[in-house]
Amino acid sequence: MRTILIAGGAGYIGSVIVGELLKMGYQVKVLDRVFFGFQAIEPYKNEPNFELIQDDIRFFNEKVLRGVDTVIDLAGISNDPSCDLEPRATTDINHRGCVRVAKLAKKMGVERYIFASSCSVFGDAKSEKLTEDAPTYPVSLYAKAKLAAEKDILPLADDNLCVTVLRNATVYGLSPRMRFDLVVNMMTMRAWKNRKIHVLGGGKQWRPNVHIKDVAKAFILVMGADKAKVNGKIFHVGSNEQNHQVLQIANMVRDVIPYVEVEVVPEDPDKRNYNVCFDEIRDVLGYQVERTVHEGIVEVRQALESGIIDPEDVRTVTLKYYEYLLKAERILKEVSYKGRIF
Repeated sequence: MRTILIAGGAGYIGSVIVGELLKMGYQVKVLDRVFFGFQAIEPYKNEPNFELIQDDIRFFNEKVLRGVDTVIDLAGISNDPSCDLEPRATTDINHRGCVRVAKLAKKMGVERYIFASSCSVFGDAKSEKLTEDAPTYPVSLYAKAKLAAEKDILPLADDNLCVTVLRNATVYGLSPRMRFDLVVNMMTMRAWKNRKIHVLGGGKQWRPNVHIKDVAKAFILVMGADKAKVNGKIFHVGSNEQNHQVLQIANMVRDVIPYVEVEVVPEDPDKRNYNVCFDEIRDVLGYQVERTVHEGIVEVRQALESGIIDPEDVRTVTLKYYEYLLKAERILKEVSYKGRIF
């Protein structure tokens, strides 16, 4: 039985991968700070092959990696505005912390390390159909930290440690740790709740998209791939057919949720614009996505209608939740006495 450690395994993508790996019979360790609570991994707590290590990638003991065959590193502060909230922590976690995980994996004899990067490293791209070796133009701290981590981690690849970087397209779809700050999920929620979608920047910006289950599929595929095909390599995760302009996504949402007003605003502080090529992962590994943006919109709408997910849950918007935690921390410091409330 192979043992897989997932850093960030209680998060949006991680909690889905954990479920898939447990179904496949793997021993799964989750290393996670559990900022967003235990709800996402609650279904797995009694699984005999599941273990939670509640710790931080910056500080955890290297012994956690003993006996681990593969590390999937998803840990980090997610999305641009959340990273801007605490820039120093972002650099420490998303760059230095991930490099630390990779170096300790190598030291402890782990065979494979798979790093979750992002197509947002292309930022304000100067061309379309961007391949893995295309120039990068990151415009956010989040993307800059991901790119810096890639550059420091890839040289660790050798005959003992197989290192692969997966640059995910913008993810959508249901997760036990739901997020409504990703474009497809966010537009679907706002259309369902408010019957209105705001499209910034004229909606002409390109975004590649991929369903969360197809992201999990890619990580599991790389995990079992011939090392010669993936060692030291970068792969984009997604499909050429799901490169869409933001206004196109809004119109897809309106097709699923009728009577929705789409308001186009000319300005947008987010300058990202990238159309990505996904040929490499298809040609080298035979990877194909199985789900479409339309299916993802329907899935999220049905979950909202049935009450499976709560659009009012502050944890579903990463920035708002971090702001909530920081405010709560300040209040607790002010009102606590000798470390206690009562």
